[in-house]
Amino acid sequence: MDTTERGSGMLFADPDPDAARAWFRTKSRRLESKVTTVRDAVRELVADGSYLGVGGFGTNRIPTSLLHEIVRQGRTRLGVAGHTSTHDFQILAAGGCIDRCDVAYAVGLEARGLSKVGRRLFETGALQVTEWTNAALAWRYRAAAMGIPFIPARVMLGTDTLAKSAAVVINCPYTGIPLVALPALYPDVALIHVHRADAYGNCQIDGITVADEELARAAKRVIITCERLVHTDEIRAHPDRTRIPWYLVDAVIEVPFGGYPGNVAGEYFSDETHLQAWMAADIDDASITAFVDRHIRATADFGEYLALCGGLARLQALRAEELMSIPVHEGTRP
Repeated sequence: MDTTERGSGMLFADPDPDAARAWFRTKSRRLESKVTTVRDAVRELVADGSYLGVGGFGTNRIPTSLLHEIVRQGRTRLGVAGHTSTHDFQILAAGGCIDRCDVAYAVGLEARGLSKVGRRLFETGALQVTEWTNAALAWRYRAAAMGIPFIPARVMLGTDTLAKSAAVVINCPYTGIPLVALPALYPDVALIHVHRADAYGNCQIDGITVADEELARAAKRVIITCERLVHTDEIRAHPDRTRIPWYLVDAVIEVPFGGYPGNVAGEYFSDETHLQAWMAADIDDASITAFVDRHIRATADFGEYLALCGGLARLQALRAEELMSIPVHEGTRP
């Protein structure tokens, strides 16, 4: 197949589907409990140098407890897919955990402003960076989930983003039109927060899933945190709600409010006051390091972090704020 243009960016993950399949064949398919702790899941499944895919969208349903534990355990030299990243990227950047990034959207915390610690990583060259668009990264996950080495698209054609990517422009073998070949993306570890899961790893997500279903199918290891750990009978009663099946999952941890200070649809609203505290601390390296030391490294676990941020009273207020915002005609939460 003829190639007409090639981006200058690096590939941080091998797109070979056969190499990925060889890995996937080693994963257990036993229907057995995968319930563990955040500490043990990170210790056993996230190694220095791993490439991470993080679920959620913006500050919606991000796996905060896992990200904190990665910082707490001092993981370094991590790669990350900056797909729809906001506070999740800010945590990893402030914790000094990452050295390479496939970036589409990473530095901005949407209307809250820009993460200065994240921005400095790019400006100082502390990160190896390859550029993509949001759609391109989602489709790279899809290619991996499909077991193919690349997926053709028209995204990025005629842009500087293409020049800074690792994509290749090819001529369609049927029509001759130019297409972008997006290489499959197989993360070493996916970190995903969901509404409900059973002990085996069957997961239900209310609201938008974005690319989480594809991410779970693309990643070599999948760590799930959930708002509620439920009996498998509840999962089987509504099989149409299962977005991530058990055989993809390596670890399951029940972490109520595990997406805080972000929001989880139908569960609790984002803590804008605490996110602004992050932004206020994110002015220079010394300030953000002190903030992370106090809120993450000095806490034993995510529960202590929540207590430091206002505890049950604050969390109940955020839950009430979220529930008050749900129109009656949309029905009730399952």
